[in-house]
Amino acid sequence: MPSRLSAWLARWSPVLPLLVAEGVIALGFGAILPILSVYYREHGVDLPMLGVVVAAWPAARLVGEPLFGRLADRASRKAMMVAALLVSAVAVTLPLAVSGTVPFIVLRAIGGLGAAAYDPAARGYLMDANPPERQGETFGLYSAAQMGGFMIGPAVGGAAAAITGEPSVVFWVFGLAYAVSALVVAFRVADRPHPAAGAPVSTAAPEGEAEAVLEAVGEVMAAASAEDDAEHAPKPARLLNRLLVVALVANVGAYLAGGTYEVIWSVYMTSLGASFALIGVSFFTFSLPVLLLSPFTGRFVDRQGGFFALVIGSIGVAGCGIAYPMIPSVYWMIGLGLVEGTAAALSSPALYTLVARAAPPGRSSTAQGLFGAAGTSGTIVASIATGFLASIDLRLPFVAMGVTTLVLLAVGLALGGRVLWTALQPHALPGVAANEAAS
Repeated sequence: MPSRLSAWLARWSPVLPLLVAEGVIALGFGAILPILSVYYREHGVDLPMLGVVVAAWPAARLVGEPLFGRLADRASRKAMMVAALLVSAVAVTLPLAVSGTVPFIVLRAIGGLGAAAYDPAARGYLMDANPPERQGETFGLYSAAQMGGFMIGPAVGGAAAAITGEPSVVFWVFGLAYAVSALVVAFRVADRPHPAAGAPVSTAAPEGEAEAVLEAVGEVMAAASAEDDAEHAPKPARLLNRLLVVALVANVGAYLAGGTYEVIWSVYMTSLGASFALIGVSFFTFSLPVLLLSPFTGRFVDRQGGFFALVIGSIGVAGCGIAYPMIPSVYWMIGLGLVEGTAAALSSPALYTLVARAAPPGRSSTAQGLFGAAGTSGTIVASIATGFLASIDLRLPFVAMGVTTLVLLAVGLALGGRVLWTALQPHALPGVAANEAAS
């Protein structure tokens, strides 16, 4: 065991500080989540505007992530991460000094921009710091670090509030988490040079970085059945290639569940008679498989391929969403959360691996920025739609989420075709698939 641990530490030591920082950030987020809306309500935000205040964070992230992702491929990622974390540390603690809807919206937006600057730089760094044959395991560890922080965060926040007798102390916990993460990145993460851009591309694939995503989707659909005659390009040279568009579509579907459950899960569980303690247990049972299994499912994706992991995991998440409103027992719903968490642990590393295979050389953070923005858009759409559907029937959001996720998965599979299958085979992206993806 000591020798295995030493070998593991030697393998992952270049990115381990970044994974630790990610876990600390998630810890702070988990600590503040239970009291956030209550605090806003108690400090001048009425119910109709509460949704606007909460939505300011993902809205700012949606706008900022593609822009900051592109910047991260040109500037120092380490400097971007440190600056973003420090800005976020200030933004999440300043609500203690202000009150009212407008100041809270502004601070939430600043916090969202901080996350938009940090995440593409961090994920791009992880992609470039590890070889293609370890991308699945890399992002399995990344998912585990995040989920571990989320699981520990509420306990840390609760303990801090109990010791001080002041619930608002969790804002300081969140700000401290960002500050500690900034120090970890500043002193323990080495700044890496950017990979060289400019891989060759077939003449049928025009260059251009500013095409709109919808235009790219149209081009992808038009070229879905075309054969590419180019030979042996190591990775797609065009940013908005077929594989990346498939990843964007799939990530919208992956984030629908989060937006739906954030709005309706606690309300629905309460309607079935669940206590707050049981609701907390339900979040824990979902998180536990993600924490424990993600590194292993990531390794499985690297060694056996990620196509079936992506498909089966996505179907599992969607199926659980459809099944939840059909189960009248709180305890069975909690048990089904274990199944959904296992499915998420299977699909997430495969999806991150797909982004890694789709990112052109030197464009990893840009690809991650687009990928993150797609997921954020799914969260926003799901959150808004859930409120309307829940006013009709509390069960409708679950079914709508599950069905829409399946539809988006089918669209992604149709767009990707055999190129998607080839790209998610073990280890590196074959040259033929790279050329086809560029078309």
